[in-house]
Amino acid sequence: MGSRQEAKRRPTLAEIKATWPPSVDVPTAATAFGMSRSKAYDLVARDEFPAKVAKYGGRIMVITESLVRALSAGD
Repeated sequence: MGSRQEAKRRPTLAEIKATWPPSVDVPTAATAFGMSRSKAYDLVARDEFPAKVAKYGGRIMVITESLVRALSAGD
């Protein structure tokens, strides 16, 4: 039987600005907002995700700059 994977640590705004690429997948972006992967996909499906989402082929990506702005708005 496999072990459960540990939850990802929520990254700091400084870490996101310094190390994240221009776009990230939905599960990665979800960690920045402290939400579950399923909640993030639900918000994307309802067009309510708090950062800009772009679709590239079959992939759904979150624009990091938009994510940083959304997180900074709470400061």
